[in-house]
Amino acid sequence: MNVKDALNRPIRDIRISVTDRCNYRCAYCMPNEEYDWVNRDEILSFEEIACLTRIFAGLGTEKVRLTGGEPLVRKDVHELVRMLARLPGIRDVSLTTNGALLAEQMPDLSAAGLKRINISLDTLDAAKFRTITQRGELAPVLNGIVAARKAGLQSIKINCVVIRKFNDDEIIDLADFARRYSLTMRFIEYMDVGDSNEWRFDRVVPKREILEILRARFPIREIGRADGRAPAVDYKYEDGRGVVGVIGSVTEPFCGTCDRARLTADGKLVTCLFSNVGHDLKTPLRLGESDEKLSARIADIWTGRRDRFSDDRWGALKTRSGYDPKQYSKIEMIRLGG
Repeated sequence: MNVKDALNRPIRDIRISVTDRCNYRCAYCMPNEEYDWVNRDEILSFEEIACLTRIFAGLGTEKVRLTGGEPLVRKDVHELVRMLARLPGIRDVSLTTNGALLAEQMPDLSAAGLKRINISLDTLDAAKFRTITQRGELAPVLNGIVAARKAGLQSIKINCVVIRKFNDDEIIDLADFARRYSLTMRFIEYMDVGDSNEWRFDRVVPKREILEILRARFPIREIGRADGRAPAVDYKYEDGRGVVGVIGSVTEPFCGTCDRARLTADGKLVTCLFSNVGHDLKTPLRLGESDEKLSARIADIWTGRRDRFSDDRWGALKTRSGYDPKQYSKIEMIRLGG
């Protein structure tokens, strides 16, 4: 069964947060020093995650991405990769990580069936890296990238959130880095995720400007969105040395093709990255609700989905009154992943 929402969008992709913990405190995601963590007994077990993923697969989900927090701080997460990779209907299991713990875990992840990985890297400057993460070191992330390359993964993407007057002067350096090591670089417009990152539109470097910077150095041509619905618009280097993607999440929203659901670490289904509502699946699951009833519950939530937050935000930003992020309550990024 392929369930579609009120705007005819399927549920092909699910982002699963395996923990709300993280070893960094990145300024655009987890700016606070202290957080009210979810109790460990409220976190979904690997078996519970696999059970819910199997039910999502029956509704048309084909792709799973593991996120956090930082997913690699959860012990033996490669075992979850193995469980999900074996599920009927799931054709792709990937992971997003800050890379700090990747070098030591990459062999187990690869052996478990991980084929694709996204690694966050916002700067190649060690001092700036320390500033943005508030506690991280650059070298372990670079080691993690090397380990991912040695593992021979099908896809290694480097994600950079571009913030004006912080790292917008490194766009070319980061693109060069990715080209040198046969990685796919993705530049992401700075978003107002959660309620704590003090987002301002004047710190957004628009997709148009990112492309202007890239084109001043590299001849590139647009090849579009993967599968016609991926977040990034991809561009191929004319010299044949790879692809670069730009995610215009603020100035070029893609709500109309968004087919991503999110499952929080404590078992709540969230239908939009900018939502303030999570639908509890953990409680009925732990009370023994049948797969059929859980499937119907999820289908009911999804068919009522009308989320178009980024479209609405961009529309508001273009008006005289503008857009004030403080007027919108949103779930923090650590709860639902990227």
